[in-house]
Amino acid sequence: MKHTLVLLLTMLLMYSCKDQLPLKSYDFTPEGSFTQGIEGPATDYEGHIYAVNFEEQGTIGKITPNGETSVFVTLPNGSIGNGIRFGKNNQMFVADYTNHNILEIDLVSKKIEVFAHEATAHQPNDIAISPNQILYASDPNWSDNTGKLWKVTKENGFELLEDNMGTVNGVEVSPDGKKLYVNESVQRKIWVYDIVENGMVANKKEFIAFEDHGLDGMRCDADGNIYVTRYGKGTVVVLSPEGLVLNEISLKGKNPSNITFSNDYSKIYITMADRGCIEAVNL
Repeated sequence: MKHTLVLLLTMLLMYSCKDQLPLKSYDFTPEGSFTQGIEGPATDYEGHIYAVNFEEQGTIGKITPNGETSVFVTLPNGSIGNGIRFGKNNQMFVADYTNHNILEIDLVSKKIEVFAHEATAHQPNDIAISPNQILYASDPNWSDNTGKLWKVTKENGFELLEDNMGTVNGVEVSPDGKKLYVNESVQRKIWVYDIVENGMVANKKEFIAFEDHGLDGMRCDADGNIYVTRYGKGTVVVLSPEGLVLNEISLKGKNPSNITFSNDYSKIYITMADRGCIEAVNL
């Protein structure tokens, strides 16, 4: 009996210590396999991860769940991708910042088309997609630290939601499709909007502000917690839907540019601009 109690106490202590161990990142792709323009990333229906600028600018790389990399497509007409999201029916959407487009790529045929174009946009930079397939695009003007926020659909193209923002960057929709989160890198703030009728936004509120380091891409998990890349700090901060800091995960590099989850939310993949690779963290 005494031996059994000691064994149980030892097991409880081991599990307790395990829960308190900090999460650690590891290299999912080799350092230097992407350019410093690495961005994206996004996970398709089969668990493959995609990120832009694999080996050279203007490409999109495809990585299998076990880390095998290849060029998925090379974008035409001098296009360079940034944020990536997936819609329905094998749709990949890519923010093409050089030509002011949202591109649509068929995952099967690899056919590339312009989904929407906006000549007055500075970029677009990052994109998010709602459950009803409406896209939202951040549009920073890095030269004067301002930016715009757009709603994007096939029917109406780019529709301006807000002008004269700060340096907008990461953008994300809550899992229930009711909230839109937008961060400003230089101003170090995250804003939250209500998504209302026809995908428009209202009731803008400051969600959280930080005293130092930049903000870049972000994603929600299935519970609505927001994982935000801290550019220059080398971390991913985890926020509750109420804006409380739940955790902060340290990375190997210092400049995480964006983030995506595995399909089962057991892992995050982070694009690292300073290291030219993807780091991963088992959650």
